[in-house]
Amino acid sequence: MPFCENTNLPRRSLLALSLRAAVICFLGSAPSVWAQTSSFPITEQQRATADRVAQAGVPLSELAPNAPDSHTVKPGDTLWDISKLFLTNPWRWPELWGMNRDQISNPHLIYPGQMLVLVKIDGRAQLQLAQQRVGAQASDADGSGKLSPRIRVGDFDGNAITAIPLNLIEPFLNDAVVFDTDELATAPRIVATPEGRVLLSRGDLAYARGDLSQATDYRVFRNTRPLLDPISQEILGYEAPYLGTAELKRPQQNSEQADGKIEIVPATLMIKAVRQEIGIGDRLSPMPQRSFSRYIPHAPNAPIKGQVISIYGEGLNAGQNQIVALNRGRRDGLERGHVLALWQQGRSMVDSTSDKREIIKLPDERHGVLFVFQVYERVSYALIISVKDPVKAGDSFSQP
Repeated sequence: MPFCENTNLPRRSLLALSLRAAVICFLGSAPSVWAQTSSFPITEQQRATADRVAQAGVPLSELAPNAPDSHTVKPGDTLWDISKLFLTNPWRWPELWGMNRDQISNPHLIYPGQMLVLVKIDGRAQLQLAQQRVGAQASDADGSGKLSPRIRVGDFDGNAITAIPLNLIEPFLNDAVVFDTDELATAPRIVATPEGRVLLSRGDLAYARGDLSQATDYRVFRNTRPLLDPISQEILGYEAPYLGTAELKRPQQNSEQADGKIEIVPATLMIKAVRQEIGIGDRLSPMPQRSFSRYIPHAPNAPIKGQVISIYGEGLNAGQNQIVALNRGRRDGLERGHVLALWQQGRSMVDSTSDKREIIKLPDERHGVLFVFQVYERVSYALIISVKDPVKAGDSFSQP
């Protein structure tokens, strides 16, 4: 198997990145696997960023008070969970790991059974894999006693841990859907059910009209509701409650009768999954491709401020592991993986200590962390990673 090595490489400058199919190393001025493999292009600027981060790590002040010296990865661990053991701000784990996130399309970096070691040098810290777990071997054949790292490229078993718990957001990748325009108003619709049934279950047939030529698998939605900006009241998008899925069995067939009239025979679909009640009038939209890549926690590159539009599911407030809609999206610079700080608006009150009984407003207080996992043009969905007090529409957010 191919490998890369440099006998003069200091241990703290070693950048080990394991992807599903490979472990890549950056070795200063030494020839790089990236330069030899067209599958992993890298610019000089990106190489410099990766090298700088790998060498720097994080200041010791960023470590959690009880950060362990080592941790053995267990099934069910996530990078976020592990980073919470070591950092006061878990979203900064790419710095701790010496990771160049711009070159990683898959956040799977480590595997159960591997041991992570916290290395502290010159007032900074870095998290590394124990050498025997990544194939690095000490060699003193030349009598110098220097380490000679060897990072081998090989296949893994696909059981790498994820960046965040995907089970928390996976249901919402179908459930929480925003359309930039009210396109569902003209989308295909269910017009009838066998024997006049009111509600449909899995395996039931449904009859629909509209253009169903785009796909065979469809999502079923209830009519949309507009998402309004809390400040301007401008419509930012249209949220559609997700009901389930359906498969096209027979397309619509129109035939001309002897009297010249057109007989309309609607398309036939079979309900494949039901999340909420499905009935006549519900709308159909082609099933999109699913992707779980790029869920790598990181801060926005530029300052950003906004508000929570709504709590998903029409709740009045939300807590940890619930979903909120934000009034910022792709055009505002938000992207999947962005970590945001939640702020609770300070309340207004009367200063009872003043003779004038003046109205004062208490400062806004940071009380939670959001993780953006779905981004549309002007709206995004975020998971509440942590929070002190209930979150409600109108609460603000910013870069962490």
